[in-house]
Amino acid sequence: MGDADIREQQQLRARLSELESEHRDLDDVIDQLGNDTPFDQLQLLRLKKRKLGLKDEIKLIRSRILPDIIA
Repeated sequence: MGDADIREQQQLRARLSELESEHRDLDDVIDQLGNDTPFDQLQLLRLKKRKLGLKDEIKLIRSRILPDIIA
């Protein structure tokens, strides 16, 4: 593994950490918003959509960090 590969892995891990943190934060916000009555359904929908987008990006980065190895 060359220096460029190591730097890329470090960048991917840093980005993954940021995304996971944002995902957790959104989870907390969504839970809190759902507990408030009345709540803004459009805002809740947007937050959930963003959370799903983060989940997809997290999966993509994880697959780049730990690619599937066919035995």
